[in-house]
Amino acid sequence: MEIRYACSYWGQEGVSPSLFLSRVIEAGFDGVEINFPSDEKFVTDFQSTLDALRSSHHDVVFIAQQVLEQANESVDEYLWRMKKRLAYLVALKPDFINSHTGKDYFSFDDNCRAIEVAESLALSSGVPIYHETHRGRFTFHAASLLAYLDRFPNLKLTGDFSHWCTVSESLLQDQGDALTRIIPHVHHIHARVGYEHSPQVNDPFAPEWKEHMDAFVSWWRQILITRAQSGDSVMTVTPEFGPVPYMPTMPYSQKPLADQWLTNVHMKNYLQQNLQV
Repeated sequence: MEIRYACSYWGQEGVSPSLFLSRVIEAGFDGVEINFPSDEKFVTDFQSTLDALRSSHHDVVFIAQQVLEQANESVDEYLWRMKKRLAYLVALKPDFINSHTGKDYFSFDDNCRAIEVAESLALSSGVPIYHETHRGRFTFHAASLLAYLDRFPNLKLTGDFSHWCTVSESLLQDQGDALTRIIPHVHHIHARVGYEHSPQVNDPFAPEWKEHMDAFVSWWRQILITRAQSGDSVMTVTPEFGPVPYMPTMPYSQKPLADQWLTNVHMKNYLQQNLQV
């Protein structure tokens, strides 16, 4: 199976599209994953830069994120905003959309309505929409996700299990049956290592995090094996260690304990050597 590595724009806010994309290619990534800012000039510049880049790198990966800003709103108002944003992203023609869908406090039926909005748009547009496993969304916990998979057996997910470790305060040792059911639905991986009390360790390559690193790599490998057994020949992975405040910091100075960019490049390089299936 071919694994294609995307670089997240998260933490690079303020960097121009041309500089960001050039850094991404220079660092050996295969593409980008981006939650676009509310800046039409940025989006236009990104699209033109990407088009120019694809003239020489024809298969650059472009993943768009759907992440709505927090708002005090009704379910119907949320659904309207989500549909509008997804339609906007579909028009940009990404390879797929990674969606932060629903709310952990919505009812099951209301979250199903959110899923239906996304699935309908994916079907009509031909742009796949994957729902990220994430705190605060309908996917916030492994066990509670199972009912949605029963309702939507073809649901596609972005797998970021760091959130579940934090929500469950565990390495999911007692949730193997749930993971076995969920893994076949994962079509994209966010390669970040979390632990029992946070979705991001300070440095995944530090020896004190070896148990956690091994657990996450094992999950990612099982996802890849499952996708290969399903007939997929390509899989996308985004190393997604985030900036401050996701990145742990020193007290008072707020100095980050690691370099976000270098950590993501290191993770990409490590997985290129250790995640083949």
